[in-house]
Amino acid sequence: MIEQIKMPQLGESVTEGTISKWLVTVGDRVNKYEPLAEVMTDKVSAEIPSSFSGIIKELIAPEGETLLVGEVICTLEVEGGNAATTKTVQNEAEQIQQKAELTPAGKGARFSPAVLKLSQEHGIDLQQVKGTGAGGRITRKDLLLLVDSGNIPTATKVNVEPPLQTVKSSKASQTFDTVIERNAENIVSAPGDVEIPISGVRKAIAGNMLRSKHEIPHAWTMIEVDATNLVNYRNEMKNEFKKTEGFNLTFFPFFVKAVSQALREFPQLNSTWAGDKIIQKKDINISIAVATDDALFVPVIKNVDEKTIKGIGKDIVHLAKKARGSGLSVEDMQGGTFTINNTGSFGSIQSVGIINYPQAAILQVESIVKRPVVINGMIAIRDMVNLCLSLDHRVLDGLVCGRFLQRVKEIIENFSKENTSIY
Repeated sequence: MIEQIKMPQLGESVTEGTISKWLVTVGDRVNKYEPLAEVMTDKVSAEIPSSFSGIIKELIAPEGETLLVGEVICTLEVEGGNAATTKTVQNEAEQIQQKAELTPAGKGARFSPAVLKLSQEHGIDLQQVKGTGAGGRITRKDLLLLVDSGNIPTATKVNVEPPLQTVKSSKASQTFDTVIERNAENIVSAPGDVEIPISGVRKAIAGNMLRSKHEIPHAWTMIEVDATNLVNYRNEMKNEFKKTEGFNLTFFPFFVKAVSQALREFPQLNSTWAGDKIIQKKDINISIAVATDDALFVPVIKNVDEKTIKGIGKDIVHLAKKARGSGLSVEDMQGGTFTINNTGSFGSIQSVGIINYPQAAILQVESIVKRPVVINGMIAIRDMVNLCLSLDHRVLDGLVCGRFLQRVKEIIENFSKENTSIY
C-alpha cells in the first residue's frame, strides 16, 4: 500500500513547517523511524522520521517549501503491499479528489503560501475550490490534481486574498510572504550590493516576530537594579564553583531564579491570551534566547521555581550547547510560559524585546555596569543593571508589572553569601 507522511506539529502553536533538506530520494528504501527530512519552524529545527518501512515513491514538497501541519510531504510504498493494491488505492484516491464538488471556499478563508503560489501561477480561483484537507482547507495536492485534470476554475478577476491592510489571518508567515511578494518588485539591488537569500530559519524567525507584533499590543517598562551584592557574591564563588562543577557560574542563573520567584507571587505574568479568556499557567517554564551565527532559538527550562541556581545554570549551559550544535529536540522548545533574554551579554544597557508568542511578557536582562549613584546623600560607585519588560497589554497592566519588577529588584538586591544558596 501507499502510505503518506504528513507534516507533524513540532511544538505548541506551530501551524506549519519548512522543508529545509531532504535526507532521502525517490526509490530509497527506508526503515521505520529513519529520518526523512529536516524541517524548520519558528520554534525548532527537527528531523521528521518515517512512520513505516518501505520505499520512497514521491517527494511532494521541494526543499524550501512551507507546508501546513497535516499536509502530505511524501509517500512510501509500504513493504508487504502489492502493486495491484497500490494502484487501486492510488486510482481511488485520485477519482475521489477529481470528482470533488467545486464549492465556494468562502470569504476569509486561509491559504498556505504554497497554495497561494500555485493558484497565482495557474490562475485558479480559490473561491471555487473545495479543499480536502482538515476542516475543508485547500491543500497543494488539491490544486495539483486540478491542474493535471485541466479542469481549472477561473474567474474574470483572480483575487485570492484581501488587501494587506485588511488581512485577518493569524498566520504570520502568510502575511510575511505577502509583504515580501508585494514589495519585492519595487526593491532592486544597486551595483556592489550583496543579495542574501532568505533561509528557512530566517524566514521562520521573521514570521514569528511579525505575528507577535501584529497580534500583540506591546507595552514597555524598565527598572534599575543595584546588583552590587550579587556581583560580589558571584565573584567570590565563581572559581570554586568552576573547579567543583565543571562549568562557569554566570550572573544569568541568578536573574532567572529571581524572576521565577517573582512569577510565583505574580502569576498574572505567567499567562497567555486565548481569545475569550486568559490562561494562567500553573508551571513556571522559562524560555531563554540562544543566538547562533545566523539564527535565534528559544529553548525552555522547565519548572524553574523548583530548581537551585546551580541547576538552572546547568540547564542553561546544556540547552545553549544543544542549540549551537543543532541538537535541540521538540521537547526542548515546548511549554515556555515566560521569556528571559540575556541581552547584557552583548553589552546592551537598554532594549525593547518582542514578546515570544503566545506568552504575555519578555524580560531583557541588560549589562551590569559600574555607575555613580546617590546613597544616603552620598555618591557611591555601584554595579547597576537595567531590567526591561515588554508586556502584552491585553493581559497585563502597568500596576501588576510595576509590582512584579519591584519584587524582582528586591530579590536581586538581597542576593548574598549570607542569605542565598547556590545549591
